Amino acid sequence: MLRIALFIATNLAVMVVLGIVSRLFGIDAYLGTSTTSLMIYALVVGFAGSTISLLMSKTIAKHSMGVHVIEQPGSAEEVWLVDTVRRLAEGAGIGMPEVGIYDGEPNAFATGARRDASLVAVSTGLLNGMTREEVEAVLGHEISHVANGDMVTMTLIQGVMNTFVVFLSRAIGSVVDSAMRGQRDDGDHSVGMGYYLTSMVLDVLLGFLAGIVVAWFSRWREFRADAGAARLMGQPQSMVRALQRLGAMQPGALPQGMQALGIAGGIGKLFASHPPLEERIAALQAAQAGAV
Repeated sequence: MLRIALFIATNLAVMVVLGIVSRLFGIDAYLGTSTTSLMIYALVVGFAGSTISLLMSKTIAKHSMGVHVIEQPGSAEEVWLVDTVRRLAEGAGIGMPEVGIYDGEPNAFATGARRDASLVAVSTGLLNGMTREEVEAVLGHEISHVANGDMVTMTLIQGVMNTFVVFLSRAIGSVVDSAMRGQRDDGDHSVGMGYYLTSMVLDVLLGFLAGIVVAWFSRWREFRADAGAARLMGQPQSMVRALQRLGAMQPGALPQGMQALGIAGGIGKLFASHPPLEERIAALQAAQAGAV
């Protein structure tokens, strides 16, 4: 219920901000449609894709990564994995997630639209390359993502960024188009080539800027999930060792839409979904030193 209220409040806040911006800058006079219509269009386009992706996230993850969901544990390793996830989930106060294994290089991820109906999956490379204590810390990290509602908050911030991109690119496109044709408030609300070209260019440019904001938020979530894993483990050393081990391995790649859900991933500094491992280790060690 709280997350539904947050979703509604976020949408209303976006509409209010867009309405204020359009009136402050006098954009209304240039639009080929009403500001309200453009705001509604931007909200629908901005949130539709991210919301659908969230609702289908488990299904997409299972099929794209070839995840084998453990219905009935068939080995001692699967028994341990399911029991560990159950214990961590209880400690985090969430419902028991589905637990899965997939073939691949070291990585793990959590996804799902609800805290009590999530999926936690680990790769065979992670299971084979880490000790059980280190794997448990990684699982604690993923469980913390679920407990923090990170899948929903990522959807919200992505939707907000998408909405601003759609609204601003089309609003500015209308202004540029009107200036190019020398038209303003003359009753002709048709749009020309200036509108389409400007909108397309700004979709790309503003999309890059929005991507930087989303990536920054994703990196911040990682620090919080690391801290959550340390709390669930009762100490940060296990998470530190897991990150150190991961640094000596070649993390497996996740699909583009799932990179922010893994234990490691992302490219570049501004667009990386995860902070450097050294920074994450240093944050855990600093928190431990501060608690002593």
